[in-house]
Formats: sequence, structure tokens, C-alpha cells
Amino acid sequence: MGNELEFYGKTHSPDIRMLHDMDEVVHDQAWLRSQDNIELYYMYRDLSANGDDHKKIVDNRLRYDITIIPPAMLSDEYVKTAGHYHPAVEGHNLSYAELYQVLEGKATYLLQKAEHGKIVDVIVYEATAGDLVLVPPGYGHITINKTQETLKMANWVCRDFSSLYDPIKKLSGGAYYLLKDGFVKNPEYLSVPGIRYEEPHDYPEAGLFCGTDMYVMVKEIEKLDFLVHPQDHPEIFGQVISV
Repeated sequence: MGNELEFYGKTHSPDIRMLHDMDEVVHDQAWLRSQDNIELYYMYRDLSANGDDHKKIVDNRLRYDITIIPPAMLSDEYVKTAGHYHPAVEGHNLSYAELYQVLEGKATYLLQKAEHGKIVDVIVYEATAGDLVLVPPGYGHITINKTQETLKMANWVCRDFSSLYDPIKKLSGGAYYLLKDGFVKNPEYLSVPGIRYEEPHDYPEAGLFCGTDMYVMVKEIEKLDFLVHPQDHPEIFGQVISV
């Protein structure tokens, strides 16, 4: 079998996202119908360096994953993830957050916030190796590889929930598609604000710094509590959300 990942001396096989797993969210539907079901990207879930690390990660209700997205074009659209939202934390109106870091290549992260069925904010981050991107509560997100390089990225996330793919599928993708000529609005959305471009940055409140491999947070894993209890950590999310 191909596409195994070596992580701290252990070999891991991926979950594979196929082209036709993405049928609802690809921009060029006529092109899609003519295509074979090829492999698009690879997800390696619940990684750890050793048994002690894995116990610590699980005990803190977290999960560390790696995703690899080779370069590809979906007709006129750059290859991307399917996109999803997170459910709300039980007892709160706030959804779970997620933290990404680019390990190799470059990533375009599209974040979108919906309120009462309407998109009220769209953020785009352009990130390179070492950069951190935090998806705040309330935001759906899609990762795009618009380069000719393979993108390899990691994420920390709470392990207690399943991601919500249907809200993006029902609207044929995110609020914007990234095509060869740039971003274009998805006409399935009735109202879409302009894109707000932001730069990746450090999160010193949590001891997170661009350029430092975020897996080392396993040594201070309590600092990732904002991913499990976002309602308790308004200092991490700044002015993006109201808690």
C-alpha cells in the first residue's frame, strides 16, 4: 500500500478523500461528471510519538492529525478539502475551535462564519511552513493548495465531536471558490461579504509560536485547553468572537 506516513518511527496508513467524495462542493460540475474517482488527499488521524504521549492526548480530550494534499486542479479550481463546521460545546452557544500548522508547502485557509443562515464574515489566511492558523468558534473552514508543491499540515482539535459537512455540501461548497483567476463568490449563497485577509501569527497566551513544531505542545498540553473549552479562553480568540 502506498502513501504511508512515518511519524516518530511508526508507519501510519491514511484515510483517503476521493474526488467523488467531493461531488457536492466542486465548482465545475460538468467536468466532475466526466472524471474517474481519483485520490485527492490523505488524512492521518490520532497520531502520537509514543504510548505515553497518546495517553496524555486522549486524557486531555485532544487529537493530533496530519493531512497531505498533493497539487491538483479540479478543472478550473485548485484542489481543496471538503470543508466543515464544528458543533457547539455542550451547554454553550460556542462551537469548538481548531488549530492548524503548515509543515511543508503553502496553504490557503478559507474561514467563514454563518449567523442565522447568512455568512457574516470570510477570512483568508495564506500560510507557509511553520505558520499557525487558528479557526475560531463559529467558523467553517476549507484548506486549499493553490501551488505546485505538496501541502503537508497538522492540526490539534478536540476528539469528542464529529465535524459537520452538510452545511457546506448543501450550498455546493464554501462562500468562495478559488479558481485559476482568483476567488469567485459561490452563487448558492444569497449574501456574501468581501474577503478579509489576515496574516498568521503567534498565540503567546497559549505558548504557541510560528516556526515551532506545535506537536511539542504535548509537553504542556494543558495550554491547549482552549480547543476543548473555548468558552473559558476569550483571551485566545481576541475580538473575532464574543464569548
